Amino acid sequence: MNEKKTVSQLFMTIAVVYVTCLLLSNLIAGKMWAVTSSITLPAAVILFPITYIFGDVFTEVYGFRKARIIIWLGFACSFFAVVIYLLTIALPHPDFWGNQEAYAAVLGTTPRVAAASFIGYLFGEFSNSMILSRLKVATQGRKLWVRTILSTLVGEGFDSVIFITVSFWGTMDNATVLQMILFQYLFKVSYEVIFTPVTYAVVRWLKR
Repeated sequence: MNEKKTVSQLFMTIAVVYVTCLLLSNLIAGKMWAVTSSITLPAAVILFPITYIFGDVFTEVYGFRKARIIIWLGFACSFFAVVIYLLTIALPHPDFWGNQEAYAAVLGTTPRVAAASFIGYLFGEFSNSMILSRLKVATQGRKLWVRTILSTLVGEGFDSVIFITVSFWGTMDNATVLQMILFQYLFKVSYEVIFTPVTYAVVRWLKR
């Protein structure tokens, strides 16, 4: 007899919000944020760390196997979005429509940046989820804050190093690239630490 595999409405809701945050992060990544006169970060840093928080919630509540499905789903949706963006940019436009360059500037991406985003995402999200899952076993489910922060230190490290290096190495001086990696990494980790109480609250609510 075939058994139906079902998921809860909460699981579906969180999955949709997770993928939405990921797609929006990729969309706004082209905007540069001048934090100070010497520190510049991609605007996506204000939203992308939330995907790691959702990844922590998925792994903690539903386990690594289901979290892995959501990570691959996010990757597939991001890849599909990039393909559609590039396809619509390539479509012929009428002469009276003068927004082609602006449209391409916002939605377009180079193969190098796209590859950097996808590789950084996969390494970052999978390492974050895997480490959180293994630490849960090692700590017997205790000290969630330690597990989320340690897994983020590794996951965000992979993501920041891979994305910035693949995207910009060779296009600017090495010191600037290393500075971008450092400040992006510190910002994302700080984001996770600040939102740890929210992660606790969401995990407890879902488990109830």
